[in-house]
Amino acid sequence: MNSILIAVIIVAAIGLIAGLGLSIASKVFAVPVDEKAEAIRECLPGANCGACGFSGCDGYAAALSKGETTDTALCAPGGNDTAKAIGEITGLAAGEVKPMAAVVLCQGHNVNAEVKLEYQGVKSCRMASQIFGGPKECIYGCVGYGDCVEVCQYDAISICDGIARINPYVCKACKMCVKTCPKGLIEMMPLEETKAAVLCKNHDKGAVTRKECKAGCIGCMKCVKACEAGAITIDRFCAKVDYEKCTGCGKCHAECPVGAIDVVTLGVRA
Repeated sequence: MNSILIAVIIVAAIGLIAGLGLSIASKVFAVPVDEKAEAIRECLPGANCGACGFSGCDGYAAALSKGETTDTALCAPGGNDTAKAIGEITGLAAGEVKPMAAVVLCQGHNVNAEVKLEYQGVKSCRMASQIFGGPKECIYGCVGYGDCVEVCQYDAISICDGIARINPYVCKACKMCVKTCPKGLIEMMPLEETKAAVLCKNHDKGAVTRKECKAGCIGCMKCVKACEAGAITIDRFCAKVDYEKCTGCGKCHAECPVGAIDVVTLGVRA
């Protein structure tokens, strides 16, 4: 018999045996499909942001399916519609997603903030922060190179006059920007509620802060004394608002000598 024909037969036989082996292995080692988890996954927006506290949409869907959590309202980007859809699939009560939006707590824009160096390198907040805390005198302030802009899947963030600004009408509260900001300047605030916000995170003493930024909190405690609800405290020379206690009366804003506190009402998300 022709040696070439023999080689072809041998190769074909090996391929047939290997194919049969793979077919058997796929049956033996097949992973059962969790149909409930897949149905839940279809309801989720697919942001994989981790705002729910799990590894992503797949992790949250699996946890709901396995009964590891019964909270149907953990998906902030999906909102109440997603919570309702999950409830219909799982038979669980549809929880209420409290509408939130991210806010940048800094007013260190090009007019207010002093600059100490000219940064030349990769335009990244995290990278620039490695060099003396960034180009601005205030090492706590927004660097303004847009790391948060890059991770936002909803185009809700832009850089205006050297600092990041977030559009609450577009923000989906996925918290990706919160995790990304190397300065920890971005926090979540409730939508459709009037609250006071300290737009500063500077923890230097007042005299130092005044030299670094015109709108930096100097820790004078006038806001603490003015707040009748006890919502404001001073943490390392910087005021901090407890949004649960804040009534949005605006007295702290009126008393602040540097304009570091603003009273905001975030709009309804689109």
